[in-house]
Amino acid sequence: MSVLVFTENWDGKFKKLSYELVSYASAIAGMMNRKLTAFTIGRTGEEELKELGRYGADRILSLVNPALEVMDNRAWAKVIADLAEKEGSKVVVFSNNMTGKALAPRVSVRLKAGIASGVSRLPVSTEPFTVYKRAYSGNAFAGVVIKSEVKILSLAQNSYEIIEKPTGAIPETVEVEVDPSLAVTTITETHKQTGKILLTDAEIVVSGGRGMKSADNWAPLVELASLLNGATACSRPVSDEGWRPHEEHTGQTGKIIAPNLYIAVGISGATQHLAGVSSSKYIVAINNDKNAPIFEAAQYGIVGDAMKVLPKLVDAVKTLKK
Repeated sequence: MSVLVFTENWDGKFKKLSYELVSYASAIAGMMNRKLTAFTIGRTGEEELKELGRYGADRILSLVNPALEVMDNRAWAKVIADLAEKEGSKVVVFSNNMTGKALAPRVSVRLKAGIASGVSRLPVSTEPFTVYKRAYSGNAFAGVVIKSEVKILSLAQNSYEIIEKPTGAIPETVEVEVDPSLAVTTITETHKQTGKILLTDAEIVVSGGRGMKSADNWAPLVELASLLNGATACSRPVSDEGWRPHEEHTGQTGKIIAPNLYIAVGISGATQHLAGVSSSKYIVAINNDKNAPIFEAAQYGIVGDAMKVLPKLVDAVKTLKK
């Protein structure tokens, strides 16, 4: 029996969250005195796969079938559930990203497994199996007991450190069977964003709200994000006004992100917005209202006019980078 962890790949490449997941799952395997099996779906280079062994994977599997080249939630969930049953796995770990949110509940149903979404720490105990997660949009924490024989966990991004634990595992490619009635999704056209960091991948995010006053005032915010090799984001009112594109909208009704650093400029900090960014490692708030709710969530704050503070921040970063 082993702990299973699903490591998503993007065009055959893994990202930081994959190594974070493997580190987390490896620690759980250690708590349960089990081996860790990391797997991905789709062909991935051997050297890329070996990287998973660097962070604690005792076994590395690449599940392949032409029908799996296009992601279909039903087909992928069936393949993952079949693997879990074959391995006798009692714990299956996903990332709490868009893919994990689509797959984990389906796998949970197939395995009749209890599920805890968005966990942010190692289990408090394994007997009973108790996990720790944020609740009420990050305003509280909960200890959730999973009583089923099989447990499904999805890990909140940026909530566990990457730990090197080399195992020397040799990747295996496994041909799997796929029910053709489940793999029915086809892709007719693909458009990929280029030339900028994807918001969900960014380690640093600089975000603006109504305190930016108009769409004409974003140049220093964009420049700051560029200098920090980060991405730009905005609050919902800003995207609704058309000041910034909707794909930059973060919050409960937008993108849920967890960067290492989130700089909130002119954002008051409504509950709906904080629900989408509360998992950020560090939040820096810039607002001219010292009573703005954003300061309660921030580790660092500047009370001042964004139009005056931003240019000074840009100059300070330029000086440091000389």
